Amino acid sequence: MTDIKATLLAQHIETPSWAYGNSGTRFKVFAQKGVPRDPYEKLADAAQVHAYTGIAPTVALHIPWDKVDDYADLARHARELGVGIGAINSNVFQDDDYMLGSVTHPSGRVRRKATDHLLECVDIMDATGSDTLKLWFSDGINYPGQDDIRARQDRLAESLAEVYDRLGGGQRFLLEYKLFEPAFYATDVPDWGTAYAHCVKLGPKAQVVVDTGHHAPGVNIEFIVAFLLREGKLGGFDFNSRFYADDDLMVGAADPFQLFRIMYEVVRGGGLDAGTGVAFMLDQCHNIEPKIPGQIRSVMNVQEATAKALLVDREALAAAQAEGDVLGANAVFMDAYNTDVRPLLAELREERGLAPDPMAAYAKSGYFEKIAAERVGGQQAGWGA
Repeated sequence: MTDIKATLLAQHIETPSWAYGNSGTRFKVFAQKGVPRDPYEKLADAAQVHAYTGIAPTVALHIPWDKVDDYADLARHARELGVGIGAINSNVFQDDDYMLGSVTHPSGRVRRKATDHLLECVDIMDATGSDTLKLWFSDGINYPGQDDIRARQDRLAESLAEVYDRLGGGQRFLLEYKLFEPAFYATDVPDWGTAYAHCVKLGPKAQVVVDTGHHAPGVNIEFIVAFLLREGKLGGFDFNSRFYADDDLMVGAADPFQLFRIMYEVVRGGGLDAGTGVAFMLDQCHNIEPKIPGQIRSVMNVQEATAKALLVDREALAAAQAEGDVLGANAVFMDAYNTDVRPLLAELREERGLAPDPMAAYAKSGYFEKIAAERVGGQQAGWGA
């Protein structure tokens, strides 16, 4: 149990700056009181999540949503709040020029504009001390014959290579994939295999990020995790939940058993070991739930799934597997999943001087009432701001 506690204490889960702003669906974004108006206020809210969970010490930025004049000052502000700047996320999907793609666009001018933005993000990494650039491309085509599928892969490879060469020592980029949307006929990075192939060709500073909402129904995500870990190419996760497509619901809400299965493969493959560099990031949009509590609950869900994964009796499991004991092996697995780890995690928090129930402690803190009263006027942050 001591080893399990030590592993849980070392776990870090990164929250996204955009989760604290107004976000939602294509149909409606519901504004809420107390929403941050700039990146500085987003960091203040993220610091609350870390203060009550103890395992959310970094915040991912999204550029240009989190653009500021002085990134070094923003990093300083984060440190003063007790958090740090995590991954820098690029945005090459919200400009009118990108209607037909960004780095895979038929126009060389548009491709140059998109690649320059990615290089700007590396500059921001330098200024903030971030070591990770996250790349997601909405690029693709909606109709057969609209563009040359192979040529688009060539353009993608050319841009990725330029960004890769710009990375400094200790820096990396994570290439994200998504089955569809907004391109419906052929997405340029539609699956883990495409992302993996590009990353292998580029080298060790290019890895794959797995967004748990970016797969077709029924896809065995834990297999993908196991394979990428085996190959040393799993860079991290964008955690969220889905019922139908890219729903961006709180991680563990739709299928907590899947989250447990994923985390078991992380444990099995050494993804929690120091030095592996696997980043556990949230990527969610809180539309009807309060922002900060939504992030606290999400962090707790990942922590609970991790604790259960660590409780799997791997010796007993291996013995049952070696004997071909199908039901015995499954029973070992299910015993861990069915264990209530909440008392263990409450004890762990108390040992760290934290409240045993982060949700209740935050609710009693008065922080929401404070920001709701103070953050009046100005433009609330949201998608695109």
